Amino acid sequence: MIKEIRKIANNNLDLNNLKEYNLSIQLSLDGFSFCIYNSNPNEVLALAVYEFQSNTVINPVKHLELVTQLYEQEELLKPTYKSVFVSHFNNLVSQVPLALFNKNNLQNYLQYSIKLLENDYITFDEINNSDIVNVYIPFVNINNFLIDKYGAFMFKHSSTVLIENLLKSYKNSEGLYLFVNVINSNFELVVINNNKLELFNCFSFKTKEDFIYYILFIAEQLQLNPEEFKLVLMGDIEKESELYSIAYQYIRNISFYAPIDFPANISNEVSKHACFTLLSQL
Repeated sequence: MIKEIRKIANNNLDLNNLKEYNLSIQLSLDGFSFCIYNSNPNEVLALAVYEFQSNTVINPVKHLELVTQLYEQEELLKPTYKSVFVSHFNNLVSQVPLALFNKNNLQNYLQYSIKLLENDYITFDEINNSDIVNVYIPFVNINNFLIDKYGAFMFKHSSTVLIENLLKSYKNSEGLYLFVNVINSNFELVVINNNKLELFNCFSFKTKEDFIYYILFIAEQLQLNPEEFKLVLMGDIEKESELYSIAYQYIRNISFYAPIDFPANISNEVSKHACFTLLSQL
């Protein structure tokens, strides 16, 4: 089952004339989101978020079935675009210091934290403004599907996009920041200390208690005082949500990420901290 969570589209959007616009897609096992944008000026023409719901675990075969079904029903995904960028959100990723990285040893970097299959395709991203390499397993069957639809396109792991943009945004900020990017029932957690990546991890949660437990666990491991460190929230979380409420009970300094160049034409319809990875390509 595919559930539409949010959809915004310019009423004057001509489906036959989108070749000069760009398409950004974010993939996850339990969802699919995309936006159509013009980078000059900084303008979003359409944005949509879908959730995949299933009574069973969504495996690669089921995942492809759901994406195929979505493409059959969503007209905005069918045209040709000037460029296509895809980010893959999953927990099949590990960070490796650039000084120790060897592209011929990709399997070794994942085998102790991920159950690898013999035919798994492993790739990597070099994270800009850092000495870190992201090694990960993308949704290769969805990539192949998208190649058939659009031809060549660029893709990265969602954590690459997240870390790169946070390092860029906070390059002049001193001190320690803990960032939480909520995506459906998962969240990415990034710790940046004096503009250096200190930690990345990804967690799944079912309850608000799970959510705060993982944040406080990381804080404890890093010997961070909840009265002192700065927690910056983004993604699928609002001030009125139970996730924010429970975080506020335990952590003193909480704020929402506020990008400087957020598209003005959707600022009244989408929170500035929402859809971070998707909109970071603008």
